[in-house]
Amino acid sequence: MGFMVARHYVDTSGYFVTVSRTKIDALPHFCGSSYIPLSSTKAYSGASLGSLAVTERYLHRSLFKGSRCEGIRPSKTARVEEGDRNEEQALNDQAPKTDLKDVEVLRTALAAAQAKIACAESEKTESLKALAQAEAKLQEYAATVVQGTESALREMQAAKESFSTELQNILEQKLAVESELVLAKQDALELAVRVDKVADSIIKETTANIAEDAMLKIGAAKTSAAEAAFTVEEKIKSATLEVANAMIKETRDAIEKSFAALEAAKEKAQKSENALFQRMQILDDMVLKEASALGLHQSASTLQRQLQSADSEIQRLQAEVKAVLARAEAAESRAIAADEALKQFQEMANQNSQEHEESAKRALEALKVAGAARLEAARSAFKSDIEALQAALNTVQKAEKSQEQAYARRYQALERALAAAEALTHAWKERAVAVEELLRRFRSAGADAIEVGGGIEGVLTGGRMGALLGNDSRKWDLLANGPRRDTPEWMVRRIEVALQGLPPRKLGQDDEEVGKRLDLPAIKEVWCIATAKVKEDVYTQQAAEKEAIDEQRRVLEKTLKKKAVRRPPKVSESGTGSGREIVFQGFNWESWRKKWYLELGPKAADLSSCGITTIWFPPPTQSVSPQGYMPGDLYNLNSAYGTEEELKNCIEEMHNHDLLVLGDAVLNHRCAQHKGPNGVWNVYGGKLAWGPEAIVRDDPNFQGRGNPSNGDFFHAAPNIDHSQDFVRRDIIEWMKWLRTEIGYDGWRLDFVRGFWGGYVKEYIEATAPAFAIGEYWDSLSYEGGNVCYNQDAHRQRIVNWLNATGGMSSAFDVTTKGILHAALHNEYWRLIDPQGKPPGVLGWWPSRAVTFLENHDTGSTQGHWPFPREKLMQGYAYILTHPGTPVIFYDHFYDFGLRDPIAELIAVRTRTGVHCRSPVKIHHATNQGYVAQIGDNLVIKLGYLDWNPSKQNNLEGNWQHCLDKGSDYQVWERS
Repeated sequence: MGFMVARHYVDTSGYFVTVSRTKIDALPHFCGSSYIPLSSTKAYSGASLGSLAVTERYLHRSLFKGSRCEGIRPSKTARVEEGDRNEEQALNDQAPKTDLKDVEVLRTALAAAQAKIACAESEKTESLKALAQAEAKLQEYAATVVQGTESALREMQAAKESFSTELQNILEQKLAVESELVLAKQDALELAVRVDKVADSIIKETTANIAEDAMLKIGAAKTSAAEAAFTVEEKIKSATLEVANAMIKETRDAIEKSFAALEAAKEKAQKSENALFQRMQILDDMVLKEASALGLHQSASTLQRQLQSADSEIQRLQAEVKAVLARAEAAESRAIAADEALKQFQEMANQNSQEHEESAKRALEALKVAGAARLEAARSAFKSDIEALQAALNTVQKAEKSQEQAYARRYQALERALAAAEALTHAWKERAVAVEELLRRFRSAGADAIEVGGGIEGVLTGGRMGALLGNDSRKWDLLANGPRRDTPEWMVRRIEVALQGLPPRKLGQDDEEVGKRLDLPAIKEVWCIATAKVKEDVYTQQAAEKEAIDEQRRVLEKTLKKKAVRRPPKVSESGTGSGREIVFQGFNWESWRKKWYLELGPKAADLSSCGITTIWFPPPTQSVSPQGYMPGDLYNLNSAYGTEEELKNCIEEMHNHDLLVLGDAVLNHRCAQHKGPNGVWNVYGGKLAWGPEAIVRDDPNFQGRGNPSNGDFFHAAPNIDHSQDFVRRDIIEWMKWLRTEIGYDGWRLDFVRGFWGGYVKEYIEATAPAFAIGEYWDSLSYEGGNVCYNQDAHRQRIVNWLNATGGMSSAFDVTTKGILHAALHNEYWRLIDPQGKPPGVLGWWPSRAVTFLENHDTGSTQGHWPFPREKLMQGYAYILTHPGTPVIFYDHFYDFGLRDPIAELIAVRTRTGVHCRSPVKIHHATNQGYVAQIGDNLVIKLGYLDWNPSKQNNLEGNWQHCLDKGSDYQVWERS
């Protein structure tokens, strides 16, 4: 079907009217269109119009001669008009010749034409009325469609707002459920902690009951969490489905209404088109209806404009319909997304519940295992203590028996010595009597009588021998008859000794002097067995053995006494300690030059008296470098610092003074002992004889065949591939050996940037250290050579590593060290972050922050990053009064003469109860100084700021000035 637009050309004189028709392309039949659809494209007859025009002009010229107007604008149908002029000229030429009959005929024809024109005018009027009615109906239909579209849009907007509101409610409910799940998880964790505490207190009595109670409570928590999750899921699902269905239904209803209105308008337009076409057919017969043609042209122009506006309106409606469809699709996609989110939430809730259940099971199993292990350990310890006491009792009994036997033997010896002394006294008396008798005989008979009687020698010898030999006849016979062999020299010497001490003979004595009694030596001056030196014999050996047994008994009693009075262990978490540790780095870069274990051990008593709780030892293994940080054979502990036995003795001495010992474990790299086939040092020896498969494959220097590295490279040695199961198994076994056989209590982990923190978590879980520190050291942010104020990115990297370990290890707070370098030079404003907290890891995770000023790398003889020497005590005042775990460097404590002021700060920290989790409230942080309150009982000021607690209204209690170092630092504690 085509469309036709009428174009009219009318001269101003009214002499003629020319009508032409052209065909245009078809357009869609939508309601409200101003186009006039026609069922036929038949053109008007040009001949009839031309003849009518000629007849009319002739009549007009015959009636109104000389009235032709001037200035007529040329018509586009020039040739038709020229032909008409020729015909008119011919008629004018023939006019005088026409008779009256022809005139009458013409008048009759003119009257008939006028009647037809009047009829056509009336039909034209009716057609115009019908067209006006059709246009009014079209406008009504267009208004109805617009109203329907607007209502549909309003309904769609309302549905969208309702869906947004409902979605917001759903999200709020989801957040509430997640918070409830987090609270439930926290409750479960708190419940597990309480169960652990209760199990520790009554582990020997009611372990099974506690486990059952824990299971019941955990089951209740899981049930409540599952019910809450299920309820929220059902609510979310039902609400989402209802909203989506309502929106889809409303959208479809609006679209159906729009299409129904369009169909109705189409039908009306079709009817109007048919009616208009029927009326247009009449125009084909009305040749003389030029005036109606002019009206039709104007109507067609109006309809064309209406058609164009209707076309734009239809396009707008199409765009709106497309927008409605797009909104419907978006709503449907949102509904699908909501379903997916619901599924994800459900899966996450199930996963969380499963993880919660698994963690609860693991915690329960761990409780059971720990309870059984502790019970077994208590039993074994009690049994060993009983055995030790029994052994000590047996030893004491044996020692007492040996002592009684020794006393008995000593009594017997004393009795024999007493008998010998009595016999000697009796012999001396006999000798004195014999000598008196001899003198008397000499005085009366002379010397010959004495010789006949055996002489003085026989008397004296017989008396001496009698004292020595007693009544032993065999010995007298031997002396009388002589020995069977020559007398040995030792016997001769003994006899000569026995003959000594006799008084010499005095010649020329007077009778008075001879009659006097002899002046014999006193008893004390005479040799006696009781006072003689005891020679080494069986009795002496037994006495020495007894003394050794007594010494062993005293050592055993001392050991048992230590076990009996041993303080209960401090409550601590595995790897993170009790929160009150103060660490001392017990070496520097040059310590290997001495027998360091022998030098460090005697300092244990001094370190313990200063309040230090933990000692960090150097790397113990055999190493390519003497400092120990290039380890080779991990099981060889004979290093430059000393032998394995010296290491054990040093650790034992630390334990005797209640000091924990941290071993420096270098786990990132290990030096090989042999070359591989390609000439590269990548084959290990010793007990851990690994090959290239234990080295990461992307190590640029050592051609490893393991997996790619998951950290930074240490280029001086092969980087170990911790993703290999056999590597982790061997490392765990080695670390357990260090814990049980050598005596280490915890770890300082070197260069942890080289491997994933999850492996550290596995090592800590397997070895259960009392405390662990990781060295995660990288560069801070600098701008123009100065450290930047915002170091959040730097401390975030350290916190990320701590998260990878599951929070089971601490880490050196390198961020705080770098900020202190600049802050203590009158830039104290750096000591507070935008949230009002300390700027390092200390401000985000203080219980895992290990603060320090220097170590063997940054200070000592290396000096990679030395702390300002004049600001050392200010730095120690900061880290020893703030939360976190402070570390004291050996050089500062002993070599720099800072032992006493550091000990004062440690004493203040201990008295005021500051620990690794103490809260910090910063009052001032300006160029002039820094003031902060730590916990409830301590306030510190750095710098020359004029500040005093007594001037503050927001500090409660009485504050005592305990340390005053002027503009360096001042400390107050609550009294």
